[in-house]
Amino acid sequence: MRVLFTSESVTEGHPDKICDQISDGILDAVLEQDPLSRVACEVIVETDGVHIMGEITTNAKVDYIQIARDVIKNIGYDNPNEGFDYKTANITCNLHTQSPDIAMGVDSKDDKELDYGAGDQGMMFGFACNETKELMPLPIMLAHKIAAKLAEVRKSGKLPYLRPDGKSQVTVVYEDGKPVKVDTVVVSTQHTEDVTLEQLQKDVIEYVVKECIPAELLDEDTRYFINPTGRFVIGGPAGDTGLTGRKIIVDTYGGYSRHGGGAFSGKDPTKVDRSAAYMARFIAKQIVANKIADKCEVQLSYAIGVSEPVSVFVESFGTSKYSNEELSNMVIKAFDMRPIAIIKQFNLQRPLYKATAAYGHFGKENAGLPWEEVKFTAADIIG
Repeated sequence: MRVLFTSESVTEGHPDKICDQISDGILDAVLEQDPLSRVACEVIVETDGVHIMGEITTNAKVDYIQIARDVIKNIGYDNPNEGFDYKTANITCNLHTQSPDIAMGVDSKDDKELDYGAGDQGMMFGFACNETKELMPLPIMLAHKIAAKLAEVRKSGKLPYLRPDGKSQVTVVYEDGKPVKVDTVVVSTQHTEDVTLEQLQKDVIEYVVKECIPAELLDEDTRYFINPTGRFVIGGPAGDTGLTGRKIIVDTYGGYSRHGGGAFSGKDPTKVDRSAAYMARFIAKQIVANKIADKCEVQLSYAIGVSEPVSVFVESFGTSKYSNEELSNMVIKAFDMRPIAIIKQFNLQRPLYKATAAYGHFGKENAGLPWEEVKFTAADIIG
């Protein structure tokens, strides 16, 4: 059977991703001073404006507005003539403390540290498959690499006419469930007025797309749509409003796996939207890395104030010799999925989140993200 599957990514200069990076930059700064901080930080960006909102309970002393300016500068918005820049942007901050009703559900009721409850109800999914060395779906990994490469050639000066905003999209051909080639590549990248469309298209294909996609996945039938509207000068917050948490499919598996609906950025690890999603990815990756299944999806669900997950479900899509019920029981026995146990296992109350805020939270093997490590053996899981 032959099917097509598509995933997209966005650059660090996309308005939504600016917000994610500011939210996680604030989270990292707060955790660096006070690891027990409770953070739920949301950001909106618009033309010449940044608005920081949400709930933070902490002993840290942090200049939230300066963090936002530093993030915007590092992305590359440094020219006021282009509609948005770190020096002149009007930044407002309206943060308050966490609701005591929520804190009551998270804090330990009996001083047993690992019995702290989940910070909210909800369900989270994790996924892994053997399509790539990162054990991620091929379409999202290629889309991420293209988006990251756009930023790299812009910052290095190789393609100096590029600007920070951009999107990538890759369609992969699957035959009998295996990826065999790339059918279509779509790239839309912000640029200066003076570059011609023909030059931009030629350069992006040569210095970005073909640098990111292995030659064996491309052929004469591969289609390229580079800036298909013909013009993308006005971009970033000058062209579109951005919001924290609005790229949850980009952040995870590109639509290849299900999603529980909760965003990650700006949330401290007591929020299971984030920490349990990382745990679900970790579990799925251990199963695939140990060849217990070729493809694995893990669902965890929680109730606020309750430490143990309400449900655990493992789906192997028929790629394991074990049934889904057997796999689920193995996971329950092998992994401690209580929220504070997850926090302790991954050492999550520290500044490591800004590295996740662009180009995905999963599949980054060299970013020091503990949920990407393979630490369990098949014997540890099967028993």
